[in-house]
Amino acid sequence: MPNERRNAVNYTRQFLVDLMDPKKTPRVPKEIRKRAYSCLKHYPGEYYMEEAAVQAPKIFGDWDAGIKDD
Repeated sequence: MPNERRNAVNYTRQFLVDLMDPKKTPRVPKEIRKRAYSCLKHYPGEYYMEEAAVQAPKIFGDWDAGIKDD
């Protein structure tokens, strides 16, 4: 489902952000925090995910994207 795909991207972004926060993930090694930062450097933010939902609704749109009303 397109909305689940979009949610997966958004949840993964939040997971990486949380990995960089020592208060949320206190026992994560510094090297892992650096890798999370590196992954997030060009990771699509909320704005780009909304744009993707508009431009590619069958991939990142709402759950019923591409379904015709009969």
